[in-house]
Amino acid sequence: MLTSVARYFSLVRFAHTLFALPFALISFVFAVKACGVSWDWGMFVKVLLCMVFARNAAMGFNRYADRRFDVRNPRTQNREIPSGEIHPTRALAFVVANALAFSVTAWFLNPLVFALSPVALFVLLGYSYVKRFSASCHFVLGVAMGMAPAGAFMAATGTLHPVPFLLAVTVFFWGSGFDILYALQDIAFDRQQGLHSVPALLGWSRARGVSIFLHVFAALSVCSIGFWHSWGIWFWFGVLSFTALLGYQHTRITSEHPERIDAAFFRFNGLASVAFALLVVADLMW
Repeated sequence: MLTSVARYFSLVRFAHTLFALPFALISFVFAVKACGVSWDWGMFVKVLLCMVFARNAAMGFNRYADRRFDVRNPRTQNREIPSGEIHPTRALAFVVANALAFSVTAWFLNPLVFALSPVALFVLLGYSYVKRFSASCHFVLGVAMGMAPAGAFMAATGTLHPVPFLLAVTVFFWGSGFDILYALQDIAFDRQQGLHSVPALLGWSRARGVSIFLHVFAALSVCSIGFWHSWGIWFWFGVLSFTALLGYQHTRITSEHPERIDAAFFRFNGLASVAFALLVVADLMW
């Protein structure tokens, strides 16, 4: 039983929920501390569950949709579906269960979140097919990730505010940029299979330049949040840590050391998100 659960956790890279979830936490705490919303543990748990269910559905569907490509790619042949650890039908059932759980949990939050839940699922699941016809797939992923902070604030308040909107914009630029870096690993494979990505379209150097450009905008966006609230020193330490880690990962990724991409992608982006969230929440709380 535990082995089976671990396989599904591995299928969706559950630990990588840390990418967008900390930004959702910031939005929720901001709603409580800056917008006068009462802290509600039930609502907080439902917001967390929405984030987890949505990401499980999205990642599981991505693995299901890409299974025929994954089995041909030496880098991905050992994933759970191509290796035979999880049957495609069971993976699809896992996706459906999580999508339904997301929708039901959204219904218990508020009418606005429930009404927007089909749109969220369309973006989250549709992302998996964009790479078949457009290099804009990275930006669709950025939109999908950016929904987390906006959704968390709407769940708590039923409205939107410049701070969670700018958090969503930050996540859009950040997520799009690091997905381009991740796709550098598959330039040759994507071109061979007729798949579309910014690296396959532009090559290593130009794609890396696009990623840097997007991360500069992520840094500008996160700094602009400072104009919409009376932040303290911990917020600015959070901004500094986030932008520094984004910059540092680019120094680690070079065409001479492509093996560093995987570690840079997961280690530095996860650390940037968590460190930023902890410092900003600390600023809001104290």
